Amino acid sequence: MDAVQKANSGHPGMPMGMADVSTILFKYFLKFNPKNPSWINRDRFVLSAGHGSMLLYSLLYLTGYNSVQLKDIKNFRQIDSICAGHPEYVKNSGIETTTGPLGQGISNAVGFALAEEILKKKLGEDIINHKTYVIAGDGCLMEGISHEAMSLAGHLRLKNLIMLFDNNSISIDGPTSLTVSDNFKKRFHSYGWDYIEINGHKENEIFNALKKVQRAKKPTIISCKTKIGYGSPNKSGKASSHGSPLGNEEIKLTRKELGWNFKPFEIPKYVLKIWRQIGERGEKLEYRWNKIYTKKKNIINKLTKNNFTKSIINEKKLAIKESKILASRKSSESVISSLIKESNTLIGGSADLAGSNNTKTKFHKILMPGNFKGNYIHYGVREHAMCGIMNGLALHSKLIPYGGTFLIFSDYCKPSIRLAAMMKQQVLYVMTHDSIGLGEDGPTHQPVEQLSSLRAIPNLYVFRPADRFETIECWEHALKSPNTPSILSLTRQNLKPIRNKYSKINKCSLGAYEVLRTNKKINLTILASGSEVNLAIDASHKLAKDKIYSKVISVPCMELFELQSNTYKDKILNETKKKISIEAGSSDCWKKYVGELGMTFGINNFGKSAPYKDIYKYFGLTVSNISSKSKKLLKNFK
Repeated sequence: MDAVQKANSGHPGMPMGMADVSTILFKYFLKFNPKNPSWINRDRFVLSAGHGSMLLYSLLYLTGYNSVQLKDIKNFRQIDSICAGHPEYVKNSGIETTTGPLGQGISNAVGFALAEEILKKKLGEDIINHKTYVIAGDGCLMEGISHEAMSLAGHLRLKNLIMLFDNNSISIDGPTSLTVSDNFKKRFHSYGWDYIEINGHKENEIFNALKKVQRAKKPTIISCKTKIGYGSPNKSGKASSHGSPLGNEEIKLTRKELGWNFKPFEIPKYVLKIWRQIGERGEKLEYRWNKIYTKKKNIINKLTKNNFTKSIINEKKLAIKESKILASRKSSESVISSLIKESNTLIGGSADLAGSNNTKTKFHKILMPGNFKGNYIHYGVREHAMCGIMNGLALHSKLIPYGGTFLIFSDYCKPSIRLAAMMKQQVLYVMTHDSIGLGEDGPTHQPVEQLSSLRAIPNLYVFRPADRFETIECWEHALKSPNTPSILSLTRQNLKPIRNKYSKINKCSLGAYEVLRTNKKINLTILASGSEVNLAIDASHKLAKDKIYSKVISVPCMELFELQSNTYKDKILNETKKKISIEAGSSDCWKKYVGELGMTFGINNFGKSAPYKDIYKYFGLTVSNISSKSKKLLKNFK
């Protein structure tokens, strides 16, 4: 109450309503060590209802985490306070994930629980054996992502996943009866979850329910019937306690109602001592665990060590030797095949498009309900959940998740992609059918604006390789980027090789580089990405026949190009005043490179349903059109 009131902003109702449940959980059941928040075998505690962030910050402070001090709580929702409006992931802090967009925390929790099962199978139950608890509210369960994630969790029988449902029947607009008539029990049973109903303010009921789930055989919902703003005489059970401070007068009345005779932010020493003793319990648990871990440390390190170098080198050499005309999705499959044979922590998957995304190889083993020995997840048609679950897999430990879908469906994935970028997690997205080049499926499946919108997300690498060698280099850079998620935007159609010499230097890591020059002195710079680099090369050769000389720049990753020195960028962009760009998508993001006097060849409308060569011709993405208009551009400059 005090922190929200001081900030004059926040949500006091949910923390007040779930305080009883959280106290019993932390006091008797949760396995954690505030002195080592990153202990791998700790229980994970996720606040999917992230608007109730003050509940999490209060618990972290009371149990003795150094990350959250009383001064931070007093500065709730202020610049540089770890106590942000919604929980923001900070490594080694006790804040396990960034939540706030409702339902995301549920999918993250499924990822945590799945990672626990995978590592338990790999490292042994004496090393990995913990639970994931997630607090979710009515809003989380209204969001569609909750259905996707919980359906998959039930199918996989993730028995160490426990959801504490803050069933207070209130949302911002008022009672949930305005919008929801779900039979929760039937809904969750249909997913394959157990369902327990309790009074969320009765200690014995909370304790007995949590005790029961310690031996669960399925994921479990504990529906905690609570009062939002519990203790507030005039606002408990009402929407007025959801997203606004209670007000000084109501806080005084609440203190009186609860018998809390202390000043704002004052915690009596005897109360704090009890809470700190709860936190200290985890030190002893980890001490005993460490004795077992020490004996198996060398084996564990071997099983979790990643060394992708050998696979990448072999793939590069093979690409040069074979010099195949190959779709970049097929090139990616070849890379994955090599990596899976070498790596122990790469976890693959696809949203029911494995055969189209080429994300599953003959070397994969499928994760099955109750059998977690594999390294490939069939997510089903659940793009939302897949990406949220991958965030949980990445946050949990050293697992590196990748998942596939069509680039057009990145719109389904974007909330999770954005959070992965915000949390600096190494999550890889294999997104194929990356342009009108997919052809007959038509404009509903042809991405146009998706590349531009993804490039607008901070701390996200959007790779669009032009051939097999570039695809390998893009994979290589993604695997060497532990703090940045990466999208590999790949073609359905075949691509001619643009590189015919082996190179130890990863040119795609430069973001943009020269692949062709038709003369020492040039008149035109042609920038392109992906499948359009071949088109740019052909146009360059045609122009050269008319003694118009150019250089072709492949731009596999704009974000990496922006990180280069001004000298390098100047060398790439400013050798000529005349520049054109070619990409079968929205041209907006290319205008900063070609300038006001340049020209973009792209698609600023929806696609068409037809064979892909006919669509390219329809939109003017042909050698003859590009060379013809480039000539006019140069003529107008003279």
